[in-house]
Amino acid sequence: MKWEKKQSDDFEDRRGRSGGGKTLIGGGILGIIVVLLSLFGGDFGKTVAPILDQFNQGQSTENQEVVTRELSEQEKTLGEFSKSVFVYNNETWQQIFEENGMTYKNPGMVLFDDAVNTACGSATSAAGPFYCPADEKVYMDLRFFEELHTRFGAEKGDFAIAYVIAHEIGHHVQHLLGTNAEVRRLQQQTGKTQANKLSVAQELQADFYAGVWASRNKNRLEAGDIEIAISAAQAVGDDAIQSKMQGHVQPETFTHGTSKQRVAWFMKGYNTGDFKQGDTFSEIR
Repeated sequence: MKWEKKQSDDFEDRRGRSGGGKTLIGGGILGIIVVLLSLFGGDFGKTVAPILDQFNQGQSTENQEVVTRELSEQEKTLGEFSKSVFVYNNETWQQIFEENGMTYKNPGMVLFDDAVNTACGSATSAAGPFYCPADEKVYMDLRFFEELHTRFGAEKGDFAIAYVIAHEIGHHVQHLLGTNAEVRRLQQQTGKTQANKLSVAQELQADFYAGVWASRNKNRLEAGDIEIAISAAQAVGDDAIQSKMQGHVQPETFTHGTSKQRVAWFMKGYNTGDFKQGDTFSEIR
């Protein structure tokens, strides 16, 4: 992806630092469970925070934030790239909202190592990238993308990072439009199976919004970028993850959509560039 350095007061790079209140200690089995539950999680505060809070009781420590290491040049470059993609997303959605007579509010974004405190609760890197609606911020440990490649088979490339950032900001768009609140309301009134379907629709719409963003930034794309995004979307499909992690799939437990669905909705957003065509909820009504 073609990019240039951008500045944003809404972007924080906390990598190379630790502490700052309660820090989760752990991983292993819990990490795998959290990945399955919340990879690219849209409603992080509702689904993951209770699990982390339970785990945090008796396995946390109080630390003062300290600098623990210097970032490598590659890490610095990826941080600058992430900041630029974040800015490009906000510029695009600012324009889309203005075109439709609405007001867009920039989210925040935080890069971190290992663990982070949010208004939705504490989280380790095992949670994967996520959006917290309570503080309107995207949280991401960039080392996730190496795991996405080695464990889940996604192609390497910086556009995988761009796709994920665009997906998470898609959840911020849902937050601004009231979609997230409506999904939570409906989930509280229905059974687990229907609640899962609502979650799938919410995640697929975020993929669609990521595609809309990519469509509106075609001048920044390079050969192979869309293929890298498709590979990432395929890697994080519920069926792909369950097949790899447990050897079989359980469709009734899906919360993010199949690989095929995630790719299809991303490509619909990319091919249309029209955010109004992202009604992923019609299939479950």
